[in-house]
Amino acid sequence: MSSIKTAIIIGAGPAGLTAAYEFIKHTNIKPIVLEMSEHNGGISRTINHNGNLIDIGGHRFFSKSDVVMDWWKEIMPIESKGNETIELTYHNKTKIIQTADETLKEEKNVFLVRNRLSRILFLKKLFFYPLKLNFDTLHKVGVVRSIKICFSYLIAVLFPIKKEKNLEDFFINRFGKELYYTFFKDYTEKVWGIPCKKIPVQWGKQRIKGLNITKIIVHFFSNKNSINQKNLETSLIEKFLYPKYGPGQLWDLVAKKVIENGGEIHYNSKVTQVKNINNNITEASITQKNGDIKSFKSNYFISSMPIKNLVNSFTKSLPIEIHEIANGLVYRDFITVGLLVEKMSFKKQKQLKDNWIYIQEKNVNIGRLQIFNNWSPYMVKDNSKIWLGLEYFCNEGDALWSKSENEFKEFAISELESIEMINSKEVLDSIVIKQKKAYPTYFGTYSRFEKLIDYFNSYENLFLIGRNGMHKYNNQDHSMLTAIQTVSNIKNGVLCKKNIWDINTEEEYYEKNDSVN
Repeated sequence: MSSIKTAIIIGAGPAGLTAAYEFIKHTNIKPIVLEMSEHNGGISRTINHNGNLIDIGGHRFFSKSDVVMDWWKEIMPIESKGNETIELTYHNKTKIIQTADETLKEEKNVFLVRNRLSRILFLKKLFFYPLKLNFDTLHKVGVVRSIKICFSYLIAVLFPIKKEKNLEDFFINRFGKELYYTFFKDYTEKVWGIPCKKIPVQWGKQRIKGLNITKIIVHFFSNKNSINQKNLETSLIEKFLYPKYGPGQLWDLVAKKVIENGGEIHYNSKVTQVKNINNNITEASITQKNGDIKSFKSNYFISSMPIKNLVNSFTKSLPIEIHEIANGLVYRDFITVGLLVEKMSFKKQKQLKDNWIYIQEKNVNIGRLQIFNNWSPYMVKDNSKIWLGLEYFCNEGDALWSKSENEFKEFAISELESIEMINSKEVLDSIVIKQKKAYPTYFGTYSRFEKLIDYFNSYENLFLIGRNGMHKYNNQDHSMLTAIQTVSNIKNGVLCKKNIWDINTEEEYYEKNDSVN
């Protein structure tokens, strides 16, 4: 083996590319990235369809972590126009002020500052999300339901469920039974495909954490001008950064920097074998799109591929229980339908201002509707048209997944028309994009997942990172932090991996990481 140390990184998503860039910046270890597809960014990639850009899932760029915010700004500056002043508040004390820079007005590689607007469609009415307990909301839900909401929340406060057994208990304790049934139950069950009573409470603790009605009310009267807004719950963020041409733009830039600085990225390269000897990974083999097989030896192996796939690629047989747990992990798959329309038709409005809309209506399968014009006007080739993304949650092989592309296009158009968002005659173009294993779930064999963690931690030179690599429903910034901490551990000779697994388990995740600075 060469005297130059190398790190094999499986996957060119946010976690994998962050790890590669961190090796370049902070070590003499050469990163070699193996990516199954031809794209950078994983589900944070951007797809170009006839000049219109699609974000797979919608990715707001904000974080409570200063490390991540600084990391993003290092890759791309923030666009300023005219006399605009942008303030980013760090650590609640320091203010970094970026004043107007006319040179960035026509720059391609910049972040835009965007206002967040998310709403819920329920009974063909739009409600702000997070909910605003104001007259408009109470008027739309009606007097009877409003009274029920208030009383059920009071009951939840006075007589909470002492031992939360599932996600339904979690929601009821924080919002009351009536508000849960009105705004949370149906959408959540669309996403996961099973009743909330069967979803472990860990999902709520990780994704919603401390959010409740009290925080919603406090937030309604608070200052919302800071982009970073690090004291807010994630669901309450009002402003965010967004790459001018979608999230894939940023990850393409990161990939370019990795290659320019001596790293390697091999696309269309599926990892088919991982050689494991005496609790050490020695080699990874890939099968390329043209059928060629190549092998890579390395000092360190960092995986963001689904754990199920990793375990099944090991050349040496693992304990039966490890195979059982890994192969019993469940994933939720995802379909996005891009629709280009002349205009929208909801309440006779040509275009709504939402980034996305949660669809709580029971009579349709669509879970969320994105309006790409509002993420960035540069996502749309012709801004006189409306570019929509319809999001469906499903399981590979089920009725939704099995529809042909034309069948799914017609199905999606009819659903959007049935909830009075569009007129089917005004659809100009469409595309269907399927994404496997978009969401790792917390059911199946997940209750035994700790045994998998213990087993993988016994491999000194193997590190699991990212959403699928750790089977953890991370946000983009969490996935990046797992990569940053991994490189820090390797650089500093830290053998214990607990600080990697601890990311996104606390109420407040990493605010700073001085070990790699």
